[in-house]
Amino acid sequence: MRIVVVEDNISVAKGIRYYLQDMGHAVDVLHDGAEADAFLRGDGADLVVLDINLPEMDGLNVLREMRARGDNRPVLLLTARAETEDKITGLDAGADDYLSKPFEMAEFGARIRALSRRVSERPAQTASLGALRFDQTARMVAGPDGPLDIPRREVALFERLLLAEGRIVSKQVLLDSLYGTGADVDEPVVEVYVSRLRKRLQPYGVQIIVKRGLGYLMQAAV
Repeated sequence: MRIVVVEDNISVAKGIRYYLQDMGHAVDVLHDGAEADAFLRGDGADLVVLDINLPEMDGLNVLREMRARGDNRPVLLLTARAETEDKITGLDAGADDYLSKPFEMAEFGARIRALSRRVSERPAQTASLGALRFDQTARMVAGPDGPLDIPRREVALFERLLLAEGRIVSKQVLLDSLYGTGADVDEPVVEVYVSRLRKRLQPYGVQIIVKRGLGYLMQAAV
């Protein structure tokens, strides 16, 4: 599952990212509300972890904007505010759950698992390319003979390229999909994952094309 974490405390954000990645999730990390608002308007992540106290635009307004445009992805609010009235305000704004800081990671993980079940209960959204089908809810790639055994980072790469619908995706955007925004990883690692994924897709009529200096695009083989 892909999760967006919006948290301005760098150390807290890193701890959450590592914990979620250990659970097997792909994670994007953002540090201010305006950036998060813009990112969430075009991103296809499954779940959002959202701090309330953010620079530029607070988390409640980010959440209200999501709900106003019909974005119903589950949202877990994080905040140092523990008053009942603040919790009610967050839930009324459209949050699915609420966790006060400081919190134990075990409890955080339990809340994420509960929200994940809501994601898995949504009707499956599928997309096709060549002989492949992609289940966006389960994040599973399948061929004519059933599901393919593809590592999760390569699935994240496949998903980002597929959702671009034949448009070029830069190395930096792909890197963010693989490791999360702001991760201390260099762009050349993208080339390794692209090479591996390209070999897996070739038998199914799908090709990944490099555009020098621009990025990559994915399309059905002609």
